[in-house]
Amino acid sequence: MDFSEKFAREYGAPPVAVASAPGRLEVLGNHTDYNEGLVLSAAIALKTDFAILPVNGDICEVRSGGEKLSFPLSALDEPPGEDWVEYIKGVLIELRKRGFAPKAFKAAIQSDIPLSAGMSSSAALEISAALAIGAAFDFELPPEEWAKVGQGVENNHMGLQSGLLDQFSSLFGERNKLILCDFRDIRVVKTISMPDNLVFVVANSMVKHDLVDSDYNLRRESCERVVKTLRERKGMNISALRDVSTREIELARDALPLRDARIASHVTGENERVERGVAALESGDVATFGELMYESHASSINNFANSCPELDCLVELSKSIPGCLGARLSGGGFGGITIHLVEADEAERYRARLETAYFQRMGKETKALVCAIGAGASVEQYPGN
Repeated sequence: MDFSEKFAREYGAPPVAVASAPGRLEVLGNHTDYNEGLVLSAAIALKTDFAILPVNGDICEVRSGGEKLSFPLSALDEPPGEDWVEYIKGVLIELRKRGFAPKAFKAAIQSDIPLSAGMSSSAALEISAALAIGAAFDFELPPEEWAKVGQGVENNHMGLQSGLLDQFSSLFGERNKLILCDFRDIRVVKTISMPDNLVFVVANSMVKHDLVDSDYNLRRESCERVVKTLRERKGMNISALRDVSTREIELARDALPLRDARIASHVTGENERVERGVAALESGDVATFGELMYESHASSINNFANSCPELDCLVELSKSIPGCLGARLSGGGFGGITIHLVEADEAERYRARLETAYFQRMGKETKALVCAIGAGASVEQYPGN
């Protein structure tokens, strides 16, 4: 039974639209998106589906698994609660800001993206909900604006001052390709094909990745503080860390608190690693690309301080298991996942050995999977329902 049939069984009528949005892997470019920088990312084959049926009245009802939550449209201005339905309410609020007037609906969600694991299950929910609601009520926006709807949910409703990486990756991903995103111009620069003999193994540290309650916002404040200081005390004509090199951060150390300087050098270094990484992949130099992944993780430990012992263990173990070219934390950090660039022929053995070694070292289990690079978000409409 497919998702539409399940929906019809639950609600007594089929949906008018079903949208699907994938999670993402941040491959290189950690915390660069909100600094107007560069990110190399990929959509994954795991996704969230959102089915919708408009109804009369004021009540929106959403089912996920065995849970059913509802809310009145008239109460959207109330302070947000803590249930997952707040993401959907946030989408409606962002659409209203853009002049749209969503009406009541019944909806259902299914997803195979692990929650709080750094694969952006929240953005997949936001984008799938936004596209389904748009299809149900004939709201049209360009893809970049749908991404900003999702970002608005995070920034304005959930209290996380995140960038556009997650939503962009979910919308613009292409099967078996990495996407190079420029968050100054808010665009996809190009796609880069992944070599057929390499795959990503994703290992979940099982440390809950909850960015709203982490130091994420404090890191962003540090980045903004560095830009302000470099403008005011060093006379630099800059608008974001995108305009600054790692060398320039080093030369300005006397004007910066040590912690802020380290945080900024992580971001500038990541922009530089993205550029080097794209060049390496396009020239077939996968060994260098793998080394850049290791460099990125080392900077997360030493500069940005968004790793944790479990993530560090997974990356360190990768160096002793055959088949791995590079590994790093992926996403906001503070828990979540590591990604491992692995020879395809060794991937299953690598995955199993990593799980075993992690348990032996840390005394806890990890869940690792060979992760396919999937297509971007899509929506299917069922006219006449």
